[in-house]
Amino acid sequence: MVDINSSNNFVLSCCSTVDLNLEELERRNISYLPFHYFLDNKEYVDDFGKTIPMKKFYDEMVKGKMTKTSQISVGEYVNYFTDFARVGKDVLHLTLSSGISGTINNANEAVKIVKKTYPNFKIYIVDSLAASSGYGLLMSKLSDYKKEGHSLEETKDYALSLRLKINHRFFSTDLTFYIRGGRVSKTSGNIANMLHICPLLNVSNEGKLIVREKVLGEKKCMLKIVQKMIENADDGLEYTDYCYISHSDILDVATKVKDLIEEKFPHLKKKVKIFDIGTTIGAHTGPGTLALFFVGKERTE
Repeated sequence: MVDINSSNNFVLSCCSTVDLNLEELERRNISYLPFHYFLDNKEYVDDFGKTIPMKKFYDEMVKGKMTKTSQISVGEYVNYFTDFARVGKDVLHLTLSSGISGTINNANEAVKIVKKTYPNFKIYIVDSLAASSGYGLLMSKLSDYKKEGHSLEETKDYALSLRLKINHRFFSTDLTFYIRGGRVSKTSGNIANMLHICPLLNVSNEGKLIVREKVLGEKKCMLKIVQKMIENADDGLEYTDYCYISHSDILDVATKVKDLIEEKFPHLKKKVKIFDIGTTIGAHTGPGTLALFFVGKERTE
């Protein structure tokens, strides 16, 4: 958790659905508030695998245990924001995309309540229009920007200008859990699984997860998303910014994609980082999903 008594002039904050890890958040001094998930009707906190390791979580899904998620309540946001208001710390809080979750509505409602007690509390709630480690990549960029000495208002404006430049590319090798959750019809999903058809998705300019193509086979999907990065990344093959991958229990595939990217993009300042798809998003995707994130052309549709 962020040190609220530090000398930093404001707190940079997010939800646990950034799909980074605790070490990364602590290193960057980013605070977070967790979502909740249910495994066989027992409630847990989405805590980056501390309570239930990610491998075990996905194994339980494969065994047939049912999952569902719960967004952060107004009351939880009130308590969280009050901790900062009480010690006079201003806050920039980014939420999971409104195209995926309604959590931003609860955050905004909580701000109204907190301001009744702390009218001088300065806080901005920003819709990330992002998900998983794409949301995390956006937070990393904001952390860098804040560290350069920019103000709360400048960082908020930077978030708004940058959020649609965070490119998301997903594919799933197994639609079983999309079928189970009703996001894909049983007939279409079973046919796709039988023929090894993998949907290739991205996050739209409205922050919604959209199927863009249907690709035959895992290997072609891997090559396809790398090609999408070549076509859309800032400066093409000269790209030097962050590149993150998140995955749900397919580390071998994630590592292959990482190797492909590092081969194609020799000027990356930092190696591609691989993270787990956390329990909130993973409860809906199940194992077998991979996502690639980078800074590139602005999303327009």
